[in-house]
Amino acid sequence: MGREDPISVAILGLGRSGYGIHCRWLSRQSNSFRIVAVADLLADRRARAAREFHCEAVSDFKTLLGRKDIELVVNALPSHLHPAISATVLRNGHHVVCEKPVAWRTADFDRTVAVARRARRRFVPFQQRRFSPFFEKIRSVIESGVLGEIVAINLTFSNFARRWDWQTLREFKGGALLNTGPHPLDMALCLLGFKKPEKIFCVMRHANSAGDAEDHVKLVLSSSKKPVVDIEISSCVGFPGETFAVNGSLGSLVGGSAGLRWRYYDPRQAPELQLVRQPIPGPAYCSEELRFVERNWHPRGRQVDEFSYMCERFYRQLYDSLRSGSPLPIEPRQIRVLVQVLEECQRQSRLCKLPVEGWPDPD
Repeated sequence: MGREDPISVAILGLGRSGYGIHCRWLSRQSNSFRIVAVADLLADRRARAAREFHCEAVSDFKTLLGRKDIELVVNALPSHLHPAISATVLRNGHHVVCEKPVAWRTADFDRTVAVARRARRRFVPFQQRRFSPFFEKIRSVIESGVLGEIVAINLTFSNFARRWDWQTLREFKGGALLNTGPHPLDMALCLLGFKKPEKIFCVMRHANSAGDAEDHVKLVLSSSKKPVVDIEISSCVGFPGETFAVNGSLGSLVGGSAGLRWRYYDPRQAPELQLVRQPIPGPAYCSEELRFVERNWHPRGRQVDEFSYMCERFYRQLYDSLRSGSPLPIEPRQIRVLVQVLEECQRQSRLCKLPVEGWPDPD
């Protein structure tokens, strides 16, 4: 029997993720988690967190590292700080949940994992979208076999929007690849069994954001005996398609968070396919009528609040892992493959080889 007391948490960074996701959700889980401290450079953010969560709020996260009452640290600082800060926190004896990207070079990722191993602490990438209700349903449909052999998977995380914040700057490891890319890439690699693709093709462009980082990414992954995966992450798409499209030998599935639909035929109820070498009378195209089965899915109950659902799945598994030794919600070995792909994408990109522009000086 493991312990059942709440896990004490410190959250570093009170931006969109630190405050909007981690603080918001963990503050409602008093039986499992207890926020005891937060860190942020901005005084108004610290005051808000101290008031709302009744915790200590500091400007320098290093003042928290020696505290024995902090068991878990959430690293939600700006992206370029993730590897170094995660390693520092681990060395000081705390478990770490790290926001994406956990790293952009495999060597940095491996060093962080090695630090965690030596410290006997857990290093857990926060890839919560793997627990999205619609993605869990996609996996179950694929695993059922009704779509047959999966030939191609398209993922589109795109819209039309201009940005001008720090995540448009390569200086801070901004850009679509490192900011949004870990989500669809993690989903894709999950469906590929977390094996590094044999071929990786990536094109990145800077189009309509204020900084110097890419805002349009096209990424194609292929391996023998595996489906071809096409990922688009763009802020230049005024008519985005379905988030997911899965095409197999017996049918297809499309959809996203709002719902899914899929259609397939039963080969046992279809005419036997026979090759005809002579010209088809007419002449005409091949024609037949297959009886397709059509299904659909929509989120229900707790699934409707997608963000809460994903956080609950992630943090519930994390709690069980830290308290009773069950498997982690996200295994570092899986994310290592993701980082390998990110690194290869950057290697191929001309944009990533240009000098960084940096944040403009104030007038």
